Amino acid sequence: MPRATNAPASRQRRKRRLEQAKGFRGGRSKLFRTATESVNKALGYAYRDRRQKKRDMRGLWIVRINVGARMSGLSYNQFMRGLKAADIELNRKMLADLAVEDPKAFAELVETAKKAIA
Repeated sequence: MPRATNAPASRQRRKRRLEQAKGFRGGRSKLFRTATESVNKALGYAYRDRRQKKRDMRGLWIVRINVGARMSGLSYNQFMRGLKAADIELNRKMLADLAVEDPKAFAELVETAKKAIA
C-alpha cells in the first residue's frame, strides 16, 4: 500500500510560506528552507518593531515639547512639573502637536506652568 503524503496540505503550506517571502532577494524568495528562515526572522523583527515604534514616537514627542518649552525659557522637566501643578492633563502627543502646529497656544501653556511652579 502506498504511503499517504498529505500532498495538498503540505503543498499549500509551502506555497503560503513562499508567498510570504515574495519580494525577498535571491534564494530567500525561491527556496523553501531559506524562505522559511527569512520569513520567521522578518516576522520577529515586525513584532519587535511594532513595540519599538511606540518608544521612538514618545522620544520624538519629548524632544518637540522640550524645544517648545526652552524657546519660552523653561526646561522639559520644569514644564511638565508646572503642568502637573496646574492640574493640566494633556498627553505628550497632544503637547508635541501643539508645540509644532500652534506655538502661541503652547507658549500660553508654558506661562501657565511657570505661574504654577512659582
